[in-house]
Amino acid sequence: MTAPIRVLLADDENLIREALAQMLDLEDDLAVVAQAASGPEAAAAALHAGVDVAVLDLQMPGLDGIGVAEQLARSLPACGTVIVTSHGRPGHLKRALAAGVRGFLPKTTSAATLAQVVRTVHAGGRYVDPDLATEAIAAGDSPLTPREADVLELAADGAPVDEIAARASLSPGTVRNYLSSAVTKLGAANRHDACAVARRMGWI
Repeated sequence: MTAPIRVLLADDENLIREALAQMLDLEDDLAVVAQAASGPEAAAAALHAGVDVAVLDLQMPGLDGIGVAEQLARSLPACGTVIVTSHGRPGHLKRALAAGVRGFLPKTTSAATLAQVVRTVHAGGRYVDPDLATEAIAAGDSPLTPREADVLELAADGAPVDEIAARASLSPGTVRNYLSSAVTKLGAANRHDACAVARRMGWI
């Protein structure tokens, strides 16, 4: 008899994670061998358990699911990664695919579909939710340069220019230029509006 596919489930919402683990364990060919409630915990648990497929929540404390996927691509390259999210924004999907993620699903997906995606990913295939893929294609690529995105992300909590400059190791004038450019590119009214637009699209 073939050994079951060894699965890691990582989600900071314990009730959702444990319920999903129980449902996946009902599948004869799947075994949930590790669980985690944060990004760093997920990366360590996957490596320790030598899992075949890691199912990762996008938003987790410490390190998001895409960051965990990037770590596993280096430390456990045989492990396939699947992202599940309640925030299926276009930028997130593109970041995930660039990080080597082979499955990308909304949290509204049924356990039966997730089980099938785990099998597909383990076999070397790929599955992206069709609705999320369509949205990502329609949205196009981010118009922001990596530096503009970094500065805009630092501005998202309302920090003053001098503080952003110190955190980014830039001059205040350079920070203002990056913010102004980002506002213009996003067609925003101001930097706060630009942050909201970029967040909504998953570009920061």
